[in-house]
Amino acid sequence: MVRPPLSFWGVIPAMLELSAIYRYPLKSAAAERLRSASVEKRGLVGDRRWLLVDDTGQFLTGRKYPQLVRLSALENDAGELQLAHPDLGQIRVPRPGPNAPRMQVTVWSDSISAVQAEPAAAALLGRLLGRSAQLVYMDAAAIRAVDAAYARPGDEVSFADGFPLLLISQSALDQLNQRASHAVEMLRFRPNLVVNGSEPHAEDGWRRIRIGAVEFEVAKPCVRCVFTAVDSTTGSLDPDGEPLATLKQFRRGPKGITFGQNLIARGPGVVKQGDSIEVLEQL
Repeated sequence: MVRPPLSFWGVIPAMLELSAIYRYPLKSAAAERLRSASVEKRGLVGDRRWLLVDDTGQFLTGRKYPQLVRLSALENDAGELQLAHPDLGQIRVPRPGPNAPRMQVTVWSDSISAVQAEPAAAALLGRLLGRSAQLVYMDAAAIRAVDAAYARPGDEVSFADGFPLLLISQSALDQLNQRASHAVEMLRFRPNLVVNGSEPHAEDGWRRIRIGAVEFEVAKPCVRCVFTAVDSTTGSLDPDGEPLATLKQFRRGPKGITFGQNLIARGPGVVKQGDSIEVLEQL
């Protein structure tokens, strides 16, 4: 017998919608909100392709330098990275050319051959971080593979922590804010894609989804760290330790506190705010 659709029984399936798109051109710097974005194997085009490193090539992030979240870093049409900070002024850095020097940089346990940017931003970055820092760029030749335990051969990632994209449901944040000592903003979690219309943490049960015409594999939950306690507007640590103080009460698992899901795109395309989201396969 053919089973009638859910609406026949008076149950209307929830309409899942892509409610927000964010990218972070420079890792740990301020977010850029988009109405649409092109997706490639490394994630959203232009997402986390720039990185700050120390003189040995070790990556520098907002975990240790929370003031980075107030640094605006946007790429213009000429390929320049426009760095601006409310207290330190602004500067433009050209995208490195094919003959620019390269250096080995380290992101967690990965070593990547990145391109060195011109040192023009060194003074601004030094004042911001209180130490010397270099700016590097991930070009097409800077290959970084996704953890093979969660990926297919040929899967790549940018300078993001480990996966090309991060998705979070708006209802998960709403539920958290009902429990927490005070509300926190979505950007504490630095998502690329925000879903509206689902139950809290419904994404934990998804294996494959389609947003618009682009298919994604849901790779693994995102384990959260102290960076979520950095206020995205002030660059200061949350005095109450939120959201981790609350999340550890109901989102702690064997591998840590999780919030949101890491994604791998299974083909290129464009996603737009307002796109419908279809769950193709569940766990």
